[in-house]
Amino acid sequence: MTVSELNRQSRMLLERGMARIWVQGEISNLARPASGHLYFSLKDETAQVRCAWFRQRQRGPAPRIRDGEQVRVLGRVSIYEARGDYQFIVEQLEPGGEGELRRRFEALKKKLAAEGLFDSGRKRPLPLLPRRIGVVTSPTGAAIRDILTVLRRRFPAIPVVIYPSPVQGEMAVPGLVAGLEAAARRAECDVLIIGRGGGSLEDLWAFNEEALARAIGECPIPIISGVGHEVDVTIADFAADVRAPTPSGAAELVAPDQLEWRRSFEALHARLTLQMQRRMENAFQTCDWLSRRLNQCSPASRVRSQSERLRDLSRALAGAMRHDFTRRGRRLDHICGRVLAGAPSRRLERTSRQLAELHARLLRRGVVSVERLASRLKLAERALHSVSPLATLTRGYAIVTDAGTGRVLMDAATVRRGTVVDARLAHGSFRATVSGQESNDDESQGTSRD
Repeated sequence: MTVSELNRQSRMLLERGMARIWVQGEISNLARPASGHLYFSLKDETAQVRCAWFRQRQRGPAPRIRDGEQVRVLGRVSIYEARGDYQFIVEQLEPGGEGELRRRFEALKKKLAAEGLFDSGRKRPLPLLPRRIGVVTSPTGAAIRDILTVLRRRFPAIPVVIYPSPVQGEMAVPGLVAGLEAAARRAECDVLIIGRGGGSLEDLWAFNEEALARAIGECPIPIISGVGHEVDVTIADFAADVRAPTPSGAAELVAPDQLEWRRSFEALHARLTLQMQRRMENAFQTCDWLSRRLNQCSPASRVRSQSERLRDLSRALAGAMRHDFTRRGRRLDHICGRVLAGAPSRRLERTSRQLAELHARLLRRGVVSVERLASRLKLAERALHSVSPLATLTRGYAIVTDAGTGRVLMDAATVRRGTVVDARLAHGSFRATVSGQESNDDESQGTSRD
């Protein structure tokens, strides 16, 4: 063949034999001709390959890539026939590090969402006034300073417990998980804040790990996630009960405003004072009226009677007040009991048990379906084997064909002496030359012919 034919067949062999693939490496020898196409080499420590990214395959504005950058390219292997150069035709290009992290982020997000880890039914409400607030973060970072500043401003009376952990690097995920486990084990906080300050996607990657997301989902304490800036979204934000745009925002959500609480207490105090004043005024008016009635009645008996009645009314008033306070207290206890009975934690336990039962039923049905299909497959296999020509050969039969034409021989009368035939047996085949023939009619009469 000619050189052109060799290169053309080689190109077709490469393009048909290898599918579209992703390749990662470092850019070198980047060229930007006036045609708009991009030519460069993609290399690693020991090898390199020439790449071509044609203008019609470039989407959007021209990419800003430079020599020395790590990238990932999608495309196919080919050969430039004019020079016989082996090359890679690029269809898509993206930065090597961040693109991989984005794909890992989306894959993990889809996986955990399918498991129900992000369902709104799992989210727990935050306490209105927490007795103690826990913070899982680095004790030396800017995030803890922002959180403490906001908590000190909004409600300084609430104690804060810090569970120290690195928030970046290889030890970040084990440290954060250990902090959550310590908080759950000690059970000293009503709510937890987990987070850190801003950074790149690589800096925040610890909060995109599956182990941390599952630890957040398993923690019995309500959790607020405050990671990075408002535009930063992590897997921990989806797994937490509440997402805050920043660590400071998490502190704003978890701590009530002391000024509002003071205003509420002052309003309640004013109402209580007003009610007591009205009761006292009514009592004073009653006493004044009775005093006037007493003065109007001169007999001493009526004075004693009215005095006793006044004492009885006073005791009745005190008893009625005690009874009213007791009745209100019982009603408050009853309401508290109903609130506790409908707590989200109990609903979560019931939902978890139902989920476990449904999972077990699904597994049992799956096993039964697989066994039923396997049984049908075995029956079909036996039926297919029973009608297979190969099964017939194992009983001593052979398939005889004309070696020249490949035609299957079915009548001895059509075979001439000296014809070369091929015989296929159950195990192997052989070639023979016909030296004689015998028909079925001759065999039934006990005669033969050569």
